[in-house]
Amino acid sequence: MSKSIRVAFCGILTAFCTLLMFLTSLIPIGTYALPALAGVLLIAVVVELGVSWAWPVYLASSLLSLLVAGDKEAAMLYAVFFGYYPILKAIFERIKQRLLAYLLKFAVFNAAMILGYFLSIWVLGVPKDSFTLFGVSLPVVFLVLGNIVFLVYDYAVSTLVVTYYHRFHQIVSRWLRVK
Repeated sequence: MSKSIRVAFCGILTAFCTLLMFLTSLIPIGTYALPALAGVLLIAVVVELGVSWAWPVYLASSLLSLLVAGDKEAAMLYAVFFGYYPILKAIFERIKQRLLAYLLKFAVFNAAMILGYFLSIWVLGVPKDSFTLFGVSLPVVFLVLGNIVFLVYDYAVSTLVVTYYHRFHQIVSRWLRVK
């Protein structure tokens, strides 16, 4: 497979990721769903070209998303977690000890969500007192609930990887090998 075909494939997926992030300004409910969907597109790069090609796609789409996405919270979520998680998942899945792999996954998720909280305050200017309701710290509640949702998300990404491999891998790999 020529390098120009690989670069073109990565460019197309970068454009699709950026388009999904741009749509966050048009679809208000897309703040959480569209960054997750954009990140899932990186599965194709990881399967077809490997992890080393997926990192530049993530970086380019993150930078473009931060520039063009109307919903900056969604762009931040993509850059802080959803964009690179499918890449890290491919690395973590190689670990033979399942418990260690899950501990690493949850450590990355929690670190990303805590970083996202602080970036929301420092960069996006969200008032810190807006995260408290009736004396209850909402970030703590959201982090606990987020860990449960993350477990479902991780399973869904695993299912999508298997589905992609069985249904689309042969088609895409044949297309990438055309000269």
